[in-house]
Amino acid sequence: MKKAFAVGLKEFRQIRRDRRTLMILLFIPVFFLLLYGYALNFDIKHVRLAVEDRDYSPESRRLVSAFVNSTYFDQVASVTTDREISDLMDRDRIRAALVIPEGLGRDVRRGRPASVEVVINGDNSTTAATVVAYAQTIIASESARYEMQTRARMAGGAMVLLESRVWYNPDLKSTLFLVPGLLAYIAMITAVVSTALSVVREKERGTVEQVRMAPIGTLPFIVGKSLPYFVISYIAAIGVILASMFLFGLPIRGSVPLLLLSLGLFLAGALGMGLLISAIAESQQVAFQVAMLSSFLPTIMLSGFIYPIASMPVALQVVTYIVPARYFLVALRGVLLKGVGIGIILPQLGALALFAVVVMVMAARRLRKDWA
Repeated sequence: MKKAFAVGLKEFRQIRRDRRTLMILLFIPVFFLLLYGYALNFDIKHVRLAVEDRDYSPESRRLVSAFVNSTYFDQVASVTTDREISDLMDRDRIRAALVIPEGLGRDVRRGRPASVEVVINGDNSTTAATVVAYAQTIIASESARYEMQTRARMAGGAMVLLESRVWYNPDLKSTLFLVPGLLAYIAMITAVVSTALSVVREKERGTVEQVRMAPIGTLPFIVGKSLPYFVISYIAAIGVILASMFLFGLPIRGSVPLLLLSLGLFLAGALGMGLLISAIAESQQVAFQVAMLSSFLPTIMLSGFIYPIASMPVALQVVTYIVPARYFLVALRGVLLKGVGIGIILPQLGALALFAVVVMVMAARRLRKDWA
């Protein structure tokens, strides 16, 4: 343990001399959070809307107001023909158009079915699907209100209404879904890259030969080498969490010690992966490229960060079981958003601990083979 601490102290001193690297490790994670936190956002608001009102009744005006007051739509044009809608959509001046047929108010007052048309630009299928959902929700809400008024007027009795509730994210903010994934992505990138370059830097400078001649085993060397980067990555990750709470309103509904434990296990695995890469690579350029490929793509594509694992092909679902970010995201979202206890996320914590042990042992064996 003393030998590992000595190696760690040496690495701390080396990092302290390299102020540029230290600043990168501490502040680049927060920069990434700002960049991706504001750029990656699935919430769509202020959709440019044109309105073709053929009825001009209080009911039609109330429907238009419901669209505008929802903040999801901004009325930018009033049209009278379908040709005007087509022209505005071709010029990309509107994304949707609300067409209200003649007689809507009369049908609503008499309790008869009435239909409205929403024309949506489908060149971006994701945006179009979201806009369709917004429009359906607004129309359904107005329809329920009209139905309630009609039944109350005709029957004078009570009625049963459906009330939906969304747990953990009642406002359906995509930020609360994305920020935990960003934390995993940033922590993985910084931890893997920083440690992947550490041993390779020793190889290129020739100082690794001095370490090989020193009376120290590979395991204490690995522990000591990873200790400074663990502390720095831990501080940077906590800074990202605090910035997320301040900038994006990220809640912490669960136990803070449990959150720190999950973060520590994840960083330990990331550092072990970086050391394994550094033990294999012979140059900093190769180590950097391998570190980016092994941390960037799996964390983005195969962890459930953006794309649901359940919708992937079976072969890829099997591959996700070796991606540590998959387990970290489940644990992180459980602690932050749901407030779960350790009994719920114990399988995820066990998987993270197992991954950390495996990669550390593999890195030690690889270094022992090179030093033999």
